[in-house]
Amino acid sequence: MIPGADNERFTVAVQTVDGAVVLELAGELDHDTAQPLRDALDAAVTQGGRLVVDLSGLGFCDSTGLNVLLHSRLSAQEAGGSLELTGLRGSVARMFHITGADGVFPVHADVAEALGGASRPPG
Repeated sequence: MIPGADNERFTVAVQTVDGAVVLELAGELDHDTAQPLRDALDAAVTQGGRLVVDLSGLGFCDSTGLNVLLHSRLSAQEAGGSLELTGLRGSVARMFHITGADGVFPVHADVAEALGGASRPPG
């Protein structure tokens, strides 16, 4: 577990599953809590390969969190990898839909589906 700026508000758990780096987010992702996610994604991108970010535990995500994910997606692609999302729900899903960001990332219902290979392609 990577500690957050406010551990009670946001956590990032990182594990490798079937060759993919899976980041499980929980809590509230905003300007005050985004640094641990930024650090975890930067470390994962340097490893290259496939990144799967599970958003099912997020209760809130603001534009800072979205920007961290968008930036990391580009960094992952430049490194020859990918960044995929799972578990878009509630207000987080709504924010991704309103901004159009849900059309930029490969999106899966859950981590099991992501690791099984099925997805809705971006766009």
